[in-house]
Amino acid sequence: MQSSELLQSLIWTDYRLAVVFTVLFPLLLLVWALVARAEVLQQLLVIYWKVSSLLAITIYLMIAGLPFSFLTGVIARVIMPISLWFWADLNEEIHEQPFSFLKLIFTAWRWALTFYCGLGLLFQLPFLRCGFSGASFTSNSCQMWLEAPKLFRQTFHAGFTPGFLGFWAILALVIYLLTLSYFVFVKLGRQGRSALNQ
Repeated sequence: MQSSELLQSLIWTDYRLAVVFTVLFPLLLLVWALVARAEVLQQLLVIYWKVSSLLAITIYLMIAGLPFSFLTGVIARVIMPISLWFWADLNEEIHEQPFSFLKLIFTAWRWALTFYCGLGLLFQLPFLRCGFSGASFTSNSCQMWLEAPKLFRQTFHAGFTPGFLGFWAILALVIYLLTLSYFVFVKLGRQGRSALNQ
């Protein structure tokens, strides 16, 4: 019982940290970069938001109780930090920029997000079984991961059924996968690690 309560506490802590590091901080940084006209940071943050939308899709898949949401959640934790470090040209431009408080905060957040995603990935990996086994998915430990998304639905989408939200989440996931496939198989070969024309 005590281990179950500890696990539940850790899962809720993970969701709270996700809100801080993956939503609030990058949103504030994007607004700050727009006000400061820091174009290179704007470009990198826009790329981050495109990639991190998989995390939002995952929440809606969990609302619908779809087991493969555990897989998309793990993938999101892997590709979000990659999206911030992958671009050689943007990294070089950021490195060459003179010191500013915005640059300092952005760099600190980028490292913090990478660290958070790494720890979160290690924490979530044992729960990948929830996405591949019906018996595991219905277990108490797997269902704990669905508590926060269900509360989110009750708070922000009380008028919509989980099935309705799940349908739109699946549609968004298909569009996401098509876009990602186009990038990986077409654009990446042409542009390499250059973020130009992204």
